[in-house]
Amino acid sequence: MDFFVNILLIFFIFSIIGWCIEVTLKYRQFGRFINRGFLIGPWLPIYGAGASLITLTASGLNPVESGIGTTFTISLITCGLIEYLTSYFMEKRFHARWWDYSQKPMNLNGRVWIGNLVLFGLGGILIIHLINPFLYGVMKNIPLITKEMISGCLSVIFITDYSVSHFVLKLVKIGVESSDADNTEAISQDIRLLFRDKSILYRRFANAYPDVIYRTEKVKARMESIRVETEKFRVEAEKRIDEINKQYEKNKAEWDANIKASKQQLKSNLEPSSSIRNTLIEKQTSLINMLYDENTASQQAKKLFADIEIERSRLEKRLW
Repeated sequence: MDFFVNILLIFFIFSIIGWCIEVTLKYRQFGRFINRGFLIGPWLPIYGAGASLITLTASGLNPVESGIGTTFTISLITCGLIEYLTSYFMEKRFHARWWDYSQKPMNLNGRVWIGNLVLFGLGGILIIHLINPFLYGVMKNIPLITKEMISGCLSVIFITDYSVSHFVLKLVKIGVESSDADNTEAISQDIRLLFRDKSILYRRFANAYPDVIYRTEKVKARMESIRVETEKFRVEAEKRIDEINKQYEKNKAEWDANIKASKQQLKSNLEPSSSIRNTLIEKQTSLINMLYDENTASQQAKKLFADIEIERSRLEKRLW
């Protein structure tokens, strides 16, 4: 009985320690006090649950293995599993994700990431080999009845806190589901407006998780619509590219012939007039030689042939 009472006290002690750690980190980030967690009281049960399970597991393995490496591995796996399952079930229950590590390296579905897992392992070593021995030494000097009364009172307060906080979270869920917004930023604004006229208990929740990501059916539908549109655009683009390739292959021969003709036309247009004239004279000379016969030609034809030869000789002697 004493062992289980000690475990329960360890749960509350580390829940409070975890709350203090979170409040300190958020104070450094935002410069103001933020009551972290979905519970009203100064405790975060995810820390207490992790410490308790690590303590139970280590105690069970203690007769076999109690090294630091084993403690590190137990703590990493146990706390990582708790964080992942807590994120999963809270999202399914209240349609909101309280933390998201999607932008962190080596994360698993945005619920856990390697940095936190390493810290869990180191924290487990600190708990098992340093803090727990000190706590057990203190609790050993406290009568069992006193520890039972303390743990009993804390349990009643904790259960009451959980009931009230759960009611607040159900209101959040109703607000998320009734929102007409189709993205998590707009839903967050609706939730803040919903809490503005409520008591401090409701406003505390909005302040505790300023970066909460709401995932309603509308948001999911919007994300699915974007995915479908993106896929449709990709298919259409691939289809269009395929049609262009087919059209190119079909008209390639015609385009090549047109290009060749254009090149020839361009070459012809750029050819110097002197070159054309010389070619023309050469062809005329060849034609005359084919048609002119010295034996049968008339005097007039002979004279014309002689004049042509004289003029051609003059032309060949010119330099310009």
